[in-house]
Amino acid sequence: MLKKGIIRSIDFFYPRFSKLMPLQTFRYAVCGGANTVLDIFLYFIAYNFILDKNIVYTPAGPVSPYIAAFLLAFSISFPTGYLLNKHIVFPGSALLGRVQLFRYFLLVVVCVALNYIFIKLFVEHFGIYPTISKVLTTVIVVSFSYLTQKNFTFRKG
Repeated sequence: MLKKGIIRSIDFFYPRFSKLMPLQTFRYAVCGGANTVLDIFLYFIAYNFILDKNIVYTPAGPVSPYIAAFLLAFSISFPTGYLLNKHIVFPGSALLGRVQLFRYFLLVVVCVALNYIFIKLFVEHFGIYPTISKVLTTVIVVSFSYLTQKNFTFRKG
């Protein structure tokens, strides 16, 4: 029921974009965009209010607030992103669900590493504010992720 409602809502707006992109790409853009906005919002809330811009001390050592905020936001945006991609964007994939999940997990590991590298680079080396660094990082990582998901994680046949 929820799946059909989401698909119906997204597809309602598709005719306006049908000359620009295929339906699957449009669904990916909408689902990915919504999940990205959720992720950035959660990052902002975690960094500014939950962590209050303070270092997090763990048994493994201190974690900077911008990395801890990324991990908190990611813990929510990962499952929502997977479910949206599996059920809304790429429902026609011939791959078994466990294969998709494993491949998605591999992609996420790479994306987490890219997020970590780019956020640290932008904040510590270029002096860019953490939320702006997150947005820049997201543009890079989302581009890589779309190509990988379309051609690897949820590919057809």
